[in-house]
Amino acid sequence: MILGIGSDLANIERIEGTLARFGDRFRHRVFTEAELARAARQGDTPAVYAKRWAAKEACSKALGTGLAMGIAWRDMWVSNLHTGQPVMHVAGWAEERLRKMTPDGHRAVIHVTLTDDHPWAQAFVVIEAHPV
Repeated sequence: MILGIGSDLANIERIEGTLARFGDRFRHRVFTEAELARAARQGDTPAVYAKRWAAKEACSKALGTGLAMGIAWRDMWVSNLHTGQPVMHVAGWAEERLRKMTPDGHRAVIHVTLTDDHPWAQAFVVIEAHPV
């Protein structure tokens, strides 16, 4: 059963400008330590940040809230399996929202896919409920 779907398109050059203007203030407001570490390993490129920005936006849409309803940027983050597959995580208010939208007797699974083709980064998030 599908609980929510979200997508977002981020402009890599816009993220690059934001990084140039606000630097660490922007990085630490939006991204978790794990995301910052991954970006550092990949050369701190704007595309890495843009994909994760898009994933956070897409996740908030899939949760049915958008970012205006209390979810913090750092309540959602992307890690990667050793195969490179992205994995979406939620905490705080985002996790609470996910719990509330998941029917009894089910567990929520969040799927995320990321891509970039300069100047665009894109993410899709699908949240589904699996019976336990």
